[in-house]
This record gives sequence, C-alpha cells and structure tokens, in this order.
Amino acid sequence: MARICDEGHEKLIMELGRTLMERGGMLAAAESCTGGLIAHLTTNISGSSQWFAGAVVAYANQVKSTVLNVPEAVIAARGAVSREVVLAMASGVRQLLNTQAALAVSGIAGPDGGTPDKPVGTVWVAWSYKEYQHSACLHFSGSRLEIKRQSALASLKGMLEMLREKH
Repeated sequence: MARICDEGHEKLIMELGRTLMERGGMLAAAESCTGGLIAHLTTNISGSSQWFAGAVVAYANQVKSTVLNVPEAVIAARGAVSREVVLAMASGVRQLLNTQAALAVSGIAGPDGGTPDKPVGTVWVAWSYKEYQHSACLHFSGSRLEIKRQSALASLKGMLEMLREKH
C-alpha cells in the first residue's frame, strides 16, 4: 500500500508548523470528507502540539450544525459541499478551539454520492487566518482514499499559502 504522506508532504506540514509558530498561531481543522486525515497527517509530525490545536470530524450534517454552528438553513439551501458551508465550518472550529487559523474541507470522495453538479472528486476547502477568509472548489480524481489524501494535502498547502500571503 502506498504511503499517505511522502517526505515532500512531511516537509510541507513541517513548514506549515514553523510558519504558524513564527506568527504565534495555532491551527484547527474541521474535516468532513477527509475523515480525520488532516489531523492524522499533522499529528504525525513531532512537536505539532505546539501549533495544532485539534480537529473536529464533522461528517454528518448534524455535527456541522450542532458542533460547528453551521446554520441548518445554509446546509439545506447550498448543500454540505459548498463554499458557504466550509466557510462556516472554518469559522466554527476557530471559535470552538480558540485558534488564529483554521481550515475546513467538505467534499465527495466517492465512489458514490456524486451528482452532475457535484461529481465525485468535488471538494470545497476554506481557510481562515485572523480576519482573512478564502475558499476554493477543487476537483480530484482517483479512489476514495486518493481523493481524501489529495484533499487533505491541498488543504494544508492552501493554509501555508494563506499564512505567507496575509502576514
């Protein structure tokens, strides 16, 4: 079985950690389709407790609304895989874990669940740092595990890019 995270990705995550520590910040994650993989990859790095506060795996919509305070009306109107939902998830996990930075991811990892508007591999990611927020709709392909892996790594890379741009 292929490794989920290779040496290059470990370097990316270590750089994210260094950057957060330089800025005196902690990171929180709200994960849906990645199912805890972001937390797994992050906590595989020694010393990550200095910059990673934790994660909420909000796979069910009820968890998104009750734990992360994503309005049920937004989920109903836009769907769990949407810009509005991931932005609310990022805001919710930042408030819950009292961090300066957060990322959130929600997508369709497959092999089922896709629609013509949101095919398998559609993933929305949001990043939040201080007063800044950004989101992106990404598209991945491959097996369920490959889509989860690509989503997690893209989320972490995007967080690093935001920190570099907004500081």
